[in-house]
Amino acid sequence: MKLIDTFQDEHVLIEQVLGSFRVYVDGLVQGTAAPDDGKRFAAFFTEFAGRFHHEREEQVFFDALVKEAELPAERGPVFAVMCEHAEMEEWLREMVPLLEHGLPSGDPGERLKAMAVRYSHALWRHIDAENSVLYPEGAERLRRCGVHELPDRPMSESEAAAREGAAALLLRYPPVEDAALTRGEGCFMCRSHGDTCKGLEAEWWSDLEWDEFFMK
Repeated sequence: MKLIDTFQDEHVLIEQVLGSFRVYVDGLVQGTAAPDDGKRFAAFFTEFAGRFHHEREEQVFFDALVKEAELPAERGPVFAVMCEHAEMEEWLREMVPLLEHGLPSGDPGERLKAMAVRYSHALWRHIDAENSVLYPEGAERLRRCGVHELPDRPMSESEAAAREGAAALLLRYPPVEDAALTRGEGCFMCRSHGDTCKGLEAEWWSDLEWDEFFMK
C-alpha cells in the first residue's frame, strides 16, 4: 500500500530529526546552539510530524480501519495510537514557547532537557509500534476488505517549508541515538501495551484467526 510506504519514509525523517533535536537541546543549554534554530525544530514537529504526518494517519488510515475494516475506535491499537498522538501533541505545545523564544534568563535548561527526552522517547517508541504492528496488520485487514490503496494529499506550503528546514538542521546537529532508550518490535515493546491496549491479538484477532494460529 503506497500510503503506508510513504508513512514509513516519513518515519525515517522524523526519527533522524528527533536525534538532531536532542543534540540541539543539549547545545542550547550549553550555549553552543543557535537559539533561532529552536523555531525550525518547533515548526518541523508541529507542521510536518503533526499536521501532515499524524493528521493523515488519523483522517485516512485510522478512519479506514474503523469504517472499512470495522476495527474498534474506542479501544485497542487505533485508540492507543490516537491517545499517544494527543499526549505527544500536548507535550510539544509545552516545549514550543521555549523553542521559539529561547530559555528565560537564568534558566539552566534542565526542564527543557527533560521535556525533550520525554517527547523523543515517546515518539521513537511510537514509531516502532506503528512500523511493526499497526501498519502491517492494519494494511492486511484493509486488503481483506478489498481496500488496496488509500488517498493521500500534498503538503501545504508551511508543511513543505518545515520539511525543507529539517535538512539544514540535520547538517548542523548530526543526529544521535539515545542509548538509554530500549526500542524494539511488537506489542510487548509498545508503551501502551497493558495500559490502553491489551495487544493486537487480544483486541483485533477474530475466532478464525485464533483457530488458524493454534492449527499451525
